[in-house]
Amino acid sequence: MDVLAEALRVSGARGALGVVLKAGGTWGLWLDTYPGAALHVVSHGTMWLHVPGEKPLEVHAGDAVLVSPGTAHGIAGAADVTMGSCDREAAARAFGDGRALRLGSAPVRTEVIVLHYEQDPEVSTPVLTSLARPMHVTAHQNAQLRRTVELLTAELAQPQIGTTAAVNSIVDLLLVQFVRAWLARHPEESSGSWLGAMRDPVVRDALARVHARPEHPWTTESLATATAVSRTTLSRHFRSALGQTPGAYVTQWRMDVASVQLRDTDKPVESISGEVGYASPHAFSRAFRRARGMPPGEYRSRLRE
Repeated sequence: MDVLAEALRVSGARGALGVVLKAGGTWGLWLDTYPGAALHVVSHGTMWLHVPGEKPLEVHAGDAVLVSPGTAHGIAGAADVTMGSCDREAAARAFGDGRALRLGSAPVRTEVIVLHYEQDPEVSTPVLTSLARPMHVTAHQNAQLRRTVELLTAELAQPQIGTTAAVNSIVDLLLVQFVRAWLARHPEESSGSWLGAMRDPVVRDALARVHARPEHPWTTESLATATAVSRTTLSRHFRSALGQTPGAYVTQWRMDVASVQLRDTDKPVESISGEVGYASPHAFSRAFRRARGMPPGEYRSRLRE
């Protein structure tokens, strides 16, 4: 079981090209309203990332930085620039016309590709929504990521038949490669996030088993046995990495899988209940009501209205 791939699939994490920025001179842009995670990829020059309460971060060509959904932040050409608000209408027009959004003055010294990633709002597992701080990967830390950035840059520079499909695929690939690179290069950082939990081999092994078999009657004891650690050790690692018990995570994941199936399929509630580990539709309905505030049938009806 590829834990990251399965979590991204169920959580509906999908990326989209936001805008390509070309800037020179003195420039700065404040971003504070977009609900999704933002991945800023610097394809040329240097950019500074500004987050309230943190020291400005210098991001060089080939680097990428991922910012949690809803995090107010700014990007600028220097560490001490006063940033203006983003003109989203101008950005939308530029994107619609296939043009870059120009900032500052000529000549262009920095190019930034802004990508957005959203998660299915019906899924509660915080795959992308609980990053404690921006995640930064530099160009020299991962050659594969750098080559993918170059591929995206080339595709955007010369649009042709199939460019939209190619860009969408590259954007999704960039997220996976970015997370791989970050996990490999920053084992000492504790982000307090779902992605950060992937650095803990005990938690990662346990999540792989839960995701592969949500229908299994998991208990903390059986999950600990399956991962060859004690119950106490498993519980301690879960609380440290995810802030919850193994049992709470199992229930959360089951409810996420069930929510997506209720919305996107016509499977009977009885079938879904068995697929996510409940011996009877009644037990499933009771658990689902606690998690989502309404029974499965009503939940399905409301989402489809």
